[in-house]
Amino acid sequence: MNFSSLSQAIAQFLQEDIGTGDVTSQAIFSPTDQGSAFFIAKDSFICAGMEIAALVFKNKIPDLAYTCVEDGKKVKSGDILFECDGPVLDLLQAERVALNLVQRLCGIATLTDLFVQEVKGYPVRIVDTRKTTPGLRVLEKYAVRVGGGYNHRFNLSDGVLIKDNHIKACGSIAQAVSKVRKAAPHTLRIEVEAENLREVQECIDAEVDIIMLDNMTIEMMTQAVQLIGGKSLVEASGGVCLETIRTIASTGVDIISIGALTHSAKACDISMGFK
Repeated sequence: MNFSSLSQAIAQFLQEDIGTGDVTSQAIFSPTDQGSAFFIAKDSFICAGMEIAALVFKNKIPDLAYTCVEDGKKVKSGDILFECDGPVLDLLQAERVALNLVQRLCGIATLTDLFVQEVKGYPVRIVDTRKTTPGLRVLEKYAVRVGGGYNHRFNLSDGVLIKDNHIKACGSIAQAVSKVRKAAPHTLRIEVEAENLREVQECIDAEVDIIMLDNMTIEMMTQAVQLIGGKSLVEASGGVCLETIRTIASTGVDIISIGALTHSAKACDISMGFK
């Protein structure tokens, strides 16, 4: 994680929230008033991002003294997740940004863990997608890893992924793969999206490294895995949910990518209190 760029982003988040000043807190407290704040879980979930919360508070209090729960730990309602001391004004001004971030990250880690638990016993990886919140990708993909998942491409430069629009605009899978092989670095794997068995065969003929089975039925997915026969890694994608993921894993795919991990995770219930 690039903490330098993260610190810059956090400074922008705080500026957005504080504006020209916290008129409520500044009317009540003086700059010398000190306090002790804590985050408390209001539900059970996988903890993620407490060190990120510390970075938020450190933006206001550089010498912040704090303790926090380790990421990846399962917590329950009533557990104290984070404690810190400092000027009351600074603690209150950092509160909402810190809570917004950790509530989201804990939600992503918890949802990822649910999917990971569903495929226990199968040699398959649960991975995220680029369907992330602009500006929060590095944090959201980190939370996926905390929940036991893996990361797909971080951005468009991380790997070759030839999708349906590439194929339609280019003319065919073979043509798209040929052009990529001439232009892309040899160190990058080539992945191609296939929507039916004919396209799967085209991917096999083009000797691509990874074949993404997009929105296929379980029956078609099973046939595709058999057709590929280990010649390429196989990724399943599209319409994956907790009710279907174990059946998808049973088809023999190597990877299951799920956009919902980052675009539909419910924020966990966490609040800040004062001692």
